[in-house]
Amino acid sequence: MGTRMGTGMGNSQMAGDEDEGVAASPAELPPDETHDASPGLSPGGGSGASLPGLVLVATPIGNLGDLSPRAVAALKGADVILCEDTRVTGPMLARQGVGTSLIPLHDHNEASMVPRLLERLRGGARLALVSDAGTPLVSDPGFRLTRAAIDSGLPVTAIPGPNAALVALTLSGLPPHPFLFHGFLPAKAAARTVEIGRIAGLERSGLRATLILYESPHRLAESLAALAEGLGPDRPAAVARELTKRFEEVRRASLGELATHYAVHAPRGEIVLVIGPAPDEAVPGEADLDAQIRAALATGASLRDAAAMVAAATGLPRRQVYGRALQLGSTR
Repeated sequence: MGTRMGTGMGNSQMAGDEDEGVAASPAELPPDETHDASPGLSPGGGSGASLPGLVLVATPIGNLGDLSPRAVAALKGADVILCEDTRVTGPMLARQGVGTSLIPLHDHNEASMVPRLLERLRGGARLALVSDAGTPLVSDPGFRLTRAAIDSGLPVTAIPGPNAALVALTLSGLPPHPFLFHGFLPAKAAARTVEIGRIAGLERSGLRATLILYESPHRLAESLAALAEGLGPDRPAAVARELTKRFEEVRRASLGELATHYAVHAPRGEIVLVIGPAPDEAVPGEADLDAQIRAALATGASLRDAAAMVAAATGLPRRQVYGRALQLGSTR
């Protein structure tokens, strides 16, 4: 997506900078240097520091102590580092003693950059890909390049690390699985309403999953209000801000309560919004279904339109509802 996930979350008295006094991350387990080159698996892996190919490197979402020794080794060993913004990545790498050259790779230039980057990979180059914060490709650039490298049979591997969506999910107190990561809602209100309606439609069709979204602080209140209207104000949810930083905050309440709170208390920092799964709804019995169909027909709707209305309201297949509507229509 065009919008990026930023550094993390905090509370209403948030301090904007990360904790300068973080301890170094604990030593990693020795990397497994054995790799199965089975069909469908990418060659590569291991430490990621010396092998040719593309390596996706996760970076901190707010606390520099979360950059692993393995990630630092891979970044130092790369021929070049691809990053969203050199002004963000450069200072972080300098603090780790990484002097590898940086090349910008973002939504506006990725398509044009892919061919020349593939040529470098074919020539045996080691390319590291990072985002401004967190795990590459997750609401961040890099998918086009990664897909192209895979399609070309070039080595692709990853060095895992921080991810704001999963950190927020584990701290939310909401069911951790199944979950659906959505990324950012549209910035414009009309498009956002349509997208929330699409999510609600999936839930009416039976989707029962915890939802994870990213949001900008200046849009949080209106997005929460739209979600409360579209998904129900009583849905349990959590807003996570400044994750892994000194003033980390996770506020847990209903969508309606969160919308009211953030309409008054403007947040700072990037946001992860976690929404609990839709409640199970009883499948309507035949008598109830018939009553809903008759009520829809009483509005003057055609059989087809009445069936569509009832199917949307109940989550039942439209064909099933239409068949029953035909039966009822023939007896009128």
